[in-house]
Amino acid sequence: MKLKEKVAIVTGASSGIGLAIANTYIKEGAKVVLSDVNEEAGKKAAQELGENAVFFTCDVSDSKQVDTLVNFAIEKFGSLDIMVNNAGIGGLGGVTDASDEAWDKTIGINLSGVFYGCRAASKYMKEKGIKGSIINMASILGTVGMESAIAYCAAKGGVVQLTHAGALDVAKAGIRINAIAPGFIETAMTSDLLASPFGDMVRSNTPLGYVGKPQDIASAALYLASDEASYVTGEVLHVDGGWRAR
Repeated sequence: MKLKEKVAIVTGASSGIGLAIANTYIKEGAKVVLSDVNEEAGKKAAQELGENAVFFTCDVSDSKQVDTLVNFAIEKFGSLDIMVNNAGIGGLGGVTDASDEAWDKTIGINLSGVFYGCRAASKYMKEKGIKGSIINMASILGTVGMESAIAYCAAKGGVVQLTHAGALDVAKAGIRINAIAPGFIETAMTSDLLASPFGDMVRSNTPLGYVGKPQDIASAALYLASDEASYVTGEVLHVDGGWRAR
């Protein structure tokens, strides 16, 4: 088992990519705190994953809630080795029509929430001498633009640079910070979009010719959390079917 006796937090874990990561980690021996704003789905998911999973409600756009989440994991399982800042939302609206509310919400969850998770986890790891792994969820839209998604692209671009800078800040402590940049993945959040003509465009522009599954991202998150990636930090791993290679 690659994560035996490790303790992990996965935000946005009630469904989709986050749930796939939590499930993969538990299969590899970790104890996992699943976190989400969807309490009902999160509790059900944790129950189904068994005794090494527990759920804790957290809105990652609130730094105090993120601090409480980290403290809960430490109290529950005795440590924290892996932090996966996965929680995120979609965000539509372009440079001329995105509202203040939509901008603030998207940035608050997708960028500020990642920072709060990095800060809380790395502070604890540094204080305890834990050579932990922090994994941030970026996107291909953090490096390429897309029409009518300005807040989402800005937030994910911020995650990329946050990962680079944060990794330098804690490298001497042996803490690794990396990011995963998924392409288009089949989840509840993307199902309607991928069923539309937009989905046909995505598939035709993805060199491998199909849309990814949550497990594709979970496998990357397992690698970055494990000792196999012990010399990898400040990296953004694109899991996108070749999208950026075009």
